Amino acid sequence: MATKKAASKKTATKKAPAKKAAAKKSTRKYSPSAGKNVEREMKEMKKGALKSGRSGKKVTSRKQAIAIGLSEARKEGKKVPPAPSK
Repeated sequence: MATKKAASKKTATKKAPAKKAAAKKSTRKYSPSAGKNVEREMKEMKKGALKSGRSGKKVTSRKQAIAIGLSEARKEGKKVPPAPSK
């Protein structure tokens, strides 16, 4: 019985970490000022003052508030990836 325990401990040793692929420097996808736009829209939504486009209904969804903030940042020419195509 003692030999089985010793054998199982040998197989449970940690593996050496795999080599990392060439790490490329990632650039920011969103500019800091675009983040401030989103932050402003989130605060407006929480106050209940954020309205949607055509209908003018109150925005209650967090995702919708973020989308509005990013859309406004795009219109202002800030660094934001293009909106996903439908």
